[in-house]
Amino acid sequence: MEDLVLAGDVDVGDVIVLPDADEPVLVSRVRLGQGGLIFTVAPATGDSPEQDRPMKLTTKVRLRRRARDLDS
Repeated sequence: MEDLVLAGDVDVGDVIVLPDADEPVLVSRVRLGQGGLIFTVAPATGDSPEQDRPMKLTTKVRLRRRARDLDS
């Protein structure tokens, strides 16, 4: 499954492709920040929590949703 979605429609467990990136990431946390959303993401293929990183995006940014991790 792959759809084009707005950043405001992304939830924990979604596997997305960030703008200007080729590799998908798994969203482990979504919170509101000043001027947009802050996602905590890690490579979709990695299991290591130390690879988690915050990513700030506005709610209007379009992302490609690749899948949903049903274990989250």
